[in-house]
Amino acid sequence: MPGAGQIMQTTSVLTRPALSVVVPVYNEEEVLPALFARLYPVLDAMQESYEVVFVNDGSRDRSTALLAAQFHARPDVTRVVLFNGNFGQHMAIMAGFEHVRGDITVTLDADLQNPPEEIPRLVAAIRAGHDYVGTVRRQRNDTAFRRVASRMMNSLRERTTRIKMTDQGCMLRAYGRDLIDTLNACREANTFIPALAYTFAATPTEIDVEHSQREAGESKYSLYRLIRLNFDLVTGFSIVPLQWFSLVGTLLSAFSAALFVLLLVRRFIFGAEVEGVFTLFALQFFLIGIILFGIGLMGEYVGRIQQEVRRRPRYRISAVLEAPDMRLEKPSR
Repeated sequence: MPGAGQIMQTTSVLTRPALSVVVPVYNEEEVLPALFARLYPVLDAMQESYEVVFVNDGSRDRSTALLAAQFHARPDVTRVVLFNGNFGQHMAIMAGFEHVRGDITVTLDADLQNPPEEIPRLVAAIRAGHDYVGTVRRQRNDTAFRRVASRMMNSLRERTTRIKMTDQGCMLRAYGRDLIDTLNACREANTFIPALAYTFAATPTEIDVEHSQREAGESKYSLYRLIRLNFDLVTGFSIVPLQWFSLVGTLLSAFSAALFVLLLVRRFIFGAEVEGVFTLFALQFFLIGIILFGIGLMGEYVGRIQQEVRRRPRYRISAVLEAPDMRLEKPSR
């Protein structure tokens, strides 16, 4: 019993669920009913406590209404985080991480290209001793262009960041509680979650998973957004591009010096000549292109620094739909 002056104030302390599933949603009204119909039976069949945290990333269709209806249908295991704008998939996942309570967290795209039926295998891999489980799509149901582009980007990423992920585009992944807490402590304005998790993971692993066609709708990642995402990944986790550019600049300087000496010698031996003037113009344009690329690359890094020093919020939450007894409370004295 507590002694005099040590009065314990009793508050309800909710036990953490064993599993949390984070699902970012953006304009997915066509696929959400099918997602609900497949996801919840899979989790119910696992016969352990769980929660599903949907993060609505500023959807402009009926996704918000469908998520609200699902919350009212299953308030015991459903939570919905509503953004007041579109902040991107990775910010939606980070918001989900800040709200999860489970010992294990699984991220799942809403489009059902990664089957929810794979979740038990990811959970088993975490319980086998891993703190981070990545996935590799066995047979990608994407266009040939996207598959080739993905392989090229994977190769570029490994060469520049030393982060080894066989399939960086698959967001079906599992994270241990300690790793989630570490990710929540990171406050970068831009980040690529799988790479960030790999940076801090002590015992990462990968498993093969199935991959299906989109249930409905169309991909939210255009070619530009895919290029932008990979550029953010490379510049956000490595300064190797700057080092490469420094090396290229050094080599071009040496080449230009050698060319100057050669032209000077030719002038004294053969006299003035104009036949090579267009070659010089072409070389000059090439060097200008390299310089402009370098300026753009440097601007990318400077821009990232500017975003960090401004310290603006990464996203804004307008509401959270959750049952009152789902909030974790700490006992106070």
